[in-house]
Amino acid sequence: NDESVLENHHLAVAFKLLQNPDCDIFINLTKKQRQTLRKMVIDMVLATDMSKHMSLLADLKTMVETKKVAGSGVLLLDNYTDRIQVLQNMVHCADLSNPTKPLELYRQWCNRIMEEFFQQGDKEREAGLDISPMCDRYNATIEKSQVGFIDYIVHPLWETWADLVHPDAQDILDALEDNRDWYQSQIPVSPSSSENELKEEDEVELGSAACGDEQ
Repeated sequence: NDESVLENHHLAVAFKLLQNPDCDIFINLTKKQRQTLRKMVIDMVLATDMSKHMSLLADLKTMVETKKVAGSGVLLLDNYTDRIQVLQNMVHCADLSNPTKPLELYRQWCNRIMEEFFQQGDKEREAGLDISPMCDRYNATIEKSQVGFIDYIVHPLWETWADLVHPDAQDILDALEDNRDWYQSQIPVSPSSSENELKEEDEVELGSAACGDEQ
């Protein structure tokens, strides 16, 4: 149906595997528990579709504000909607966690995902198609793309999550900011390029890519 194609595929394969008795890790659950778990898993995985990133982030910010105005500063999570919202954002954070890892590990995975993008761009070039954002190995700058990815996608999400679970995610947020600064220091800047121009280019590039690419 062209909606969340990758995420729907992952779910279909996962539940297909569970039909194998040797793979059914939920065999001891009751029918009702399995139904509840199935719904939760579907809701969480579909929320990792990057086209839903901005609405998910907006809902998370609302939850943070609700926590701040609550007298106890604690979210009750006494209904399914609130609970699944926290779980969706937790999985979404995990999905966008590469930039929060130790720098050497982050760089390894960054290089792998960029090579995957470049191979896609190569195939698009061979087929005479427009090359997708960040997929042209002859024009893309890995360092700049990572700074933009962190600034406009990853950091706003992790900053809000860190607010929600404060102070438990502060170390992760600090690592993310250190990694961002390292990639910023590696960007080759031409004499005619200003920092504002680089930021504007990042916004255009990431605005085009955010709905289709995850790192």
